[in-house]
Amino acid sequence: MSVETTGHHAHHPALAHHFANLEQQRDAGTLGMWVFLITEIMFFGGMFTAYLVYRTLYPEVFAAASHSLTVWMGGVNTGVLIGSSLTMALAVYSAQAGSRRALQMFLVLTILLGAVFLFIKGIEYHEKFVEHHIPGVNFEFTEAPQYRHEAQIFFSLYFAMTGVHALHMVIGIGLMLWLLLDAARDRFSPEYHAPVELCGLYWHFVDIVWIFLFPLLYLVGAHLH
Repeated sequence: MSVETTGHHAHHPALAHHFANLEQQRDAGTLGMWVFLITEIMFFGGMFTAYLVYRTLYPEVFAAASHSLTVWMGGVNTGVLIGSSLTMALAVYSAQAGSRRALQMFLVLTILLGAVFLFIKGIEYHEKFVEHHIPGVNFEFTEAPQYRHEAQIFFSLYFAMTGVHALHMVIGIGLMLWLLLDAARDRFSPEYHAPVELCGLYWHFVDIVWIFLFPLLYLVGAHLH
């Protein structure tokens, strides 16, 4: 990656005009990403709070509804996302080390793992559709028919929380594709790799959200079943 020179000062092509240097630009980007992630925490926090309130009100129904989910699929997806966090961390390291080939390889692996997660989640959604667990007029809950309305609350929260998370995964894969394109154009170097680090923060955040969703939706309350 070439560095343009103006007068006595070296100007990196990735340096925006309103920053004094790449370090200042990186610090500003990191601050902006953390502020964004805080708003995301508040966004997901609202859904987590709603879930906990209703689970406190209807513990037996929520436990029964939870047991209708396919635990092994959720477990596999948890392992997939943990693996994707590793490949994302290795992608950041490769960018810092200036290894373009390794960066591209780990970005591709991260994308593939994200796609595997979404594929498995799609299978789960199809199962819920076949079992008539989609909230609405055709909803059925044969496990405890007398608690049909309460069970709909669980599945409404399930689809809202996992659906929004899946949307964040799609956005994350889009970011990985953008990084992969820029890596192919040799736009990253040991001096400039902030976009990889910032997208990595986003990816890790999405993975952490699932780490909370999995036990909350699939495992908590098993002793009540």
